Amino acid sequence: QVQLVESGGGLVQAGGSLRLSCAASGRTFSSYDMAWFRQAPGTEREFVTGIGHNGASTRYADSVKGRFTIFRDNAKNTVYLQMNSLKPEDTAVYYCAAALPRREITTTLTSYLHWGQGTQVTVSS
Repeated sequence: QVQLVESGGGLVQAGGSLRLSCAASGRTFSSYDMAWFRQAPGTEREFVTGIGHNGASTRYADSVKGRFTIFRDNAKNTVYLQMNSLKPEDTAVYYCAAALPRREITTTLTSYLHWGQGTQVTVSS
């Protein structure tokens, strides 16, 4: 069992930056592909970015390419999401999630076995 706890959300002006963290419990963190999803009010939860279990591969939604960066520190059992050039449309609750490793990072929500409780990101215009 992996427990995930996100932190780092908050209120920021458009064009600003935030860094989210997701700390995992347990010794098996490095065995999982990790991802960030987000959900705005009235919308479905959507894939934002993912990273392979050893950090060698990443995948990004088109909407965040060039602005967001995912990275992980397996020694600290933590995955991060650096968000730059934030836009009001990035406003959402951001969730980290863990999936069993695959050849390619999956964007399918139901493939992710463990989820954090979410952290709110609000970008004002």
